[in-house]
Amino acid sequence: MDIKKVAVIGGGTMGNGIAHVFALHGFDVYLTETSEALLDKAINTITSNLDRQVKKQNITEDQKNETLKRIIRTVGIEKIPVDVQLIIEAIYENKEAKLALFKKLEDRMNVNCIFASNTSSISITELSAVCRPDKFIGMHFMNPVPVMKLVEVIRAYSTSDETYNTIKELSYKLDKEPVEVFDYPGFISNRILMPMINEAVFALMEGVASKEAIDSVMKLGMAHPMGPLTLADFIGLDVCLAIMNVIFEGYNDSKYRPCPLLKKMVAANKLGRKTGEGFYKYS
Repeated sequence: MDIKKVAVIGGGTMGNGIAHVFALHGFDVYLTETSEALLDKAINTITSNLDRQVKKQNITEDQKNETLKRIIRTVGIEKIPVDVQLIIEAIYENKEAKLALFKKLEDRMNVNCIFASNTSSISITELSAVCRPDKFIGMHFMNPVPVMKLVEVIRAYSTSDETYNTIKELSYKLDKEPVEVFDYPGFISNRILMPMINEAVFALMEGVASKEAIDSVMKLGMAHPMGPLTLADFIGLDVCLAIMNVIFEGYNDSKYRPCPLLKKMVAANKLGRKTGEGFYKYS
């Protein structure tokens, strides 16, 4: 299938980044949110990120303007044209909400449309069970989407080879590097990353070292661009906890149990950068 028209549902951090990348690479993108205010916020973020690319001379001013023209604002999934060839779901990380969305999409979209989820940990197979399992796949982009090269392409139990190959080739057209992953809790990226972050929180809770020391060890000793506690603040502690819960429940193994300090901080709404305070404070 030659995909030209794409819908991205959800204009948050991941959704606006995905829309940005598709539009920059010549695709018509229907960016869908629940209100005009949320669309305004998403488009403002995309514009700012495009301006940054222009300033770095990665793209031209004309490319920026053409990219913005290719993004069509839609409020509600009812406004998505039925002939789009790919829908990428990028709403908040809640299985019931995603299942309800895909049930609605199944009833109104054309039979050839591929459904993809940008979920960071929820089972692709479970999500595919309510719609078209052979044309369902995971496209897990990394944050920030315009910068990071990786796309985890996750096969559900019934994903067809045709669907997988279509999304693999599409990823190359976006100047991304697709990596094939099968459907297990946390996939690869978060199955390895989140337990590392969780263990860093345990080390902090147990008084092994200060937060600054823990981050410095991983930056200076393991050449990570940022320490695990700084990274947790960047991702959002609520997101980290949600992913750890999925992995813990999926494997039923105590080594994946979320750290009590992480749970306590989320309960206190100390979620990181987005609330102004997590392991560190942000102005």
